Amino acid sequence: MACQTNDQDEDDWFAAEEETAADSPATARSAGTPWRILIVDDDRHVHSVTRMVLADMTYQGRAVEFISVYSGVEARTALATHGDIAVVFLDVVMETDDAGLLVARHIRQDLRNQAIRIILRTGQPGQAPEREVIDRYEINDYKAKSELTADKLYTSAATALRSYRYITALEASRRGLEKIVDASASLFKAPSMDRFVEGVVLQLRSLIPGSLGLLLCTTTRLAAASPEIPPSFRVVAGAGVFESAQGRDIDEALPDDICREIREAYRTRNNLFLEDRCIILFWSRECAASAVYLAGHPSLEAIDRQLLEIFCSKVALGFDNVYLHEQLLATQRATVHALGKLAEYKDEVTGNHVQRVGLMARRIAERLRLDGHYHETITDDYVEQIELAAMLHDVGKVAIPDAILQKPGPLDTDQRANMQRHAAIGGTILIDAARLVDRPTYLSMGAEIAQGHHERFDGKGYPLGLSGQNIPLSGRITALADIYDALIHERQYKPAWPKEKALGLIREENGRHFDPKVVEAFLALVEER
Repeated sequence: MACQTNDQDEDDWFAAEEETAADSPATARSAGTPWRILIVDDDRHVHSVTRMVLADMTYQGRAVEFISVYSGVEARTALATHGDIAVVFLDVVMETDDAGLLVARHIRQDLRNQAIRIILRTGQPGQAPEREVIDRYEINDYKAKSELTADKLYTSAATALRSYRYITALEASRRGLEKIVDASASLFKAPSMDRFVEGVVLQLRSLIPGSLGLLLCTTTRLAAASPEIPPSFRVVAGAGVFESAQGRDIDEALPDDICREIREAYRTRNNLFLEDRCIILFWSRECAASAVYLAGHPSLEAIDRQLLEIFCSKVALGFDNVYLHEQLLATQRATVHALGKLAEYKDEVTGNHVQRVGLMARRIAERLRLDGHYHETITDDYVEQIELAAMLHDVGKVAIPDAILQKPGPLDTDQRANMQRHAAIGGTILIDAARLVDRPTYLSMGAEIAQGHHERFDGKGYPLGLSGQNIPLSGRITALADIYDALIHERQYKPAWPKEKALGLIREENGRHFDPKVVEAFLALVEER
């Protein structure tokens, strides 16, 4: 395959108008990527004159670039090498009578490329009847060489480029919208604001590849309360050249010109699209404004700008959803904390026993999953729920008389039986609460834990005398976390044990009181720390 230079050879089929075309003034060429036109013809004069007529052509500010090949075989190689060919000027008869038609079929059927515009040019119209060729080979234009003039050639090329541009723009829009739909679905699954922000940065870099840097900054409603004072923007995420700016105020992390552009966009309430950078604003309930700053990318097409604006509008919704989700979790945690502290208050337990048990239960669950145990049970939701649920393990103590809970010495038989009622009572309370929710939550798991954290692996526990795997996993995990924390902290009926003594008891009760896999995970955590 060879590329020809623009020479001044002339061909008879341009004779009527080639002088006008050759003498037309040159158009200023864009520095952007040129449109690629593939010329497939075994007549070198056709290549020369096509190049001469279209040499100064520009469309949408972009020049044209020619690729010349002289057979159907070479055409296939060129198509495989250059994935951005916009137009093919295609001869029919070359090495075989139907070589050009086979190239057309290859483009549409083998390559499945419907965007390339195919202009069939033939000196033997009878060899390839127009209607049959147009319908059968999905040709976009059909020209007999004898009817082509310079103006008609230019018109055919311009029309083909226009169609190619529309088709590729629609395809880019479709792909972009698919990315936005996929990205939005991914973002709305983010469990926390930190993960959400990470997802925003990742998806933005996917939408606009090639940028040198990206940052996401926000200003709170309080920071923007006074219109006389420029708002204080904080960088919540940075990538590329802005990675070190994360977590800092823009005035201390960014050059003055970038800060000015961000504030100017905020002041005018307009997105800014400049030569190699852009700023897109969006508003959410949590923040007065947020700004995405992309720098070092090629000049953006209109479709890219629209996709960025659409995506950022979805990000605003995502901010609100994640914020509300986090507030809901905070409210749940506060409620659980209050219930757990209520039980502690009745039991005169000081400190943060319920929080420590919850955190330890979570860590044991995470370690079990890391070690490959109970992987079908321990999901991400399970890990999140067990921390809250374990904090409710002693909620049933609210029904136990204070004289029993606060007795400094050993309990007698009746008192012990009365105390043991708290497990069943706690389970009943939380089961009733869990029925108000349609799916499993920390309340339903809390019911398992309240009822099961005094069961023993050997079946000698209470209230139901369950053993082994019949005890819910959440109960087996919390049993160990509760007992260990109780041992190493002072209670009204005992001093705090040294940690080594408490660990010795855990090892002794391995397989009797405690699930061996839970003990293994717990001891691994202790060794790591």
